[in-house]
Amino acid sequence: MKNNKEIVDVVSLGCSKNLVDSEQLMRQFDVLGYDVRHDSFSGESNVVVVNTCGFIGDAKEESINTILQFADLKKHQKIQKLFVMGCLSERYLNELKAEIPEVDKYFGKFNFTEIVKELGQEYRADLRLERKITTPSHFAYLKISEGCNRTCSYCAIPIMTGRHKSRSIEEIESEVRSLVSQGVKEFNVIAQDLSYYGVDKYKCSKLAELLERLSDIEGVEWIRLHYAYPSDFPFDILKVMRERDNICKYLDIALQHVSDRMLKLMRRGITKAETYELIDHIRREVPGIHIRTTLLVGHPGETDEDFEELKTFVQDVKFERMGAFTYSNEEGTYAYEKYDDDLSEEIKQERLNEIMALQQKVSSVVGTSKIGEKLKVIIDRAEDDYYIGRTEFDSPEVDPEVLISIDTPNVQIGDYYYAEIIDANDFDLFGK
Repeated sequence: MKNNKEIVDVVSLGCSKNLVDSEQLMRQFDVLGYDVRHDSFSGESNVVVVNTCGFIGDAKEESINTILQFADLKKHQKIQKLFVMGCLSERYLNELKAEIPEVDKYFGKFNFTEIVKELGQEYRADLRLERKITTPSHFAYLKISEGCNRTCSYCAIPIMTGRHKSRSIEEIESEVRSLVSQGVKEFNVIAQDLSYYGVDKYKCSKLAELLERLSDIEGVEWIRLHYAYPSDFPFDILKVMRERDNICKYLDIALQHVSDRMLKLMRRGITKAETYELIDHIRREVPGIHIRTTLLVGHPGETDEDFEELKTFVQDVKFERMGAFTYSNEEGTYAYEKYDDDLSEEIKQERLNEIMALQQKVSSVVGTSKIGEKLKVIIDRAEDDYYIGRTEFDSPEVDPEVLISIDTPNVQIGDYYYAEIIDANDFDLFGK
């Protein structure tokens, strides 16, 4: 146990799956007696750990710039030790060592626990499921698997994370019970591929059973699902979602495209007709469900006709929640090896802007349709003139929020309330 309270700042970049890894490491530092901070960028830390993202160009650039920022602080003796972990260093370990030697040591995606040993401390294996939560104390992310077995043309994630590896149901249950005892009420279930959960470990999909068992745990108020895959979709989860009040009627399922040509080039394992039927099936089984999807524009070979099909798809389906990104030509992917990156950045950005403008109109209609409804809302924080909350249809950070006047009496952050929706704009709801 350290006695002098050295400061460790863990800087977490990228997705919520990375954040879970950061929180596990922070818990180790915490129990060893360090003053542990998250994303402080204060320049007053003794040790800085940068947990990097290596998904696409913009994310890699952010990670590299962050490393360089702290390398400069180390050069000027503002910090003593600098470590780098995560997806970028898993993917580009040798290149990073050569380009940024100021870093004391690089760790990959799965050996980050050795950072503790590098500081002369002993890793506490008995605490491996424990985390120092960095989100508001009433919600947490719950990672149920790592890796991915899919072979999508554009995606570098399997290069960094390896093949799909499900955690056991019992281990996940144990983690949830521990987090509930700390006051966590809302669990945002995450995986690179929820659809495959359990297949590697139990030889069949176990997502529905996992959801049933987690929803039975006293104190679990909301469970929300992120990152299902459209092919081999586990349809048995829909009955569970429909029947269990504490499983949010929300599903994040990345569809990427709809043109048969593009789905084949992207190696998605699904057709346009099957995609439309999948969405119809989900909505029939779970009335009122809000579907979030992600679309990819500018993939090699995407013609004007393909893009028009995608626009029609957005207008036809009217996703309650949608994001999009442009194609990034990533080394080691199938697309990088087999296709020419034949669309300019200008065309990619134009298509992104166009598809998101269409979605903004859809989102506006979705928000307006809620005026007059009474919705269950969890309060995340107070900000300026409002308490800021979310409904079951809203995941943290990416989805709309509900704004309630700060003058409303007896409101506690982290508690649930029913709010009447009185107004809406393109992005948020206003309630009382």
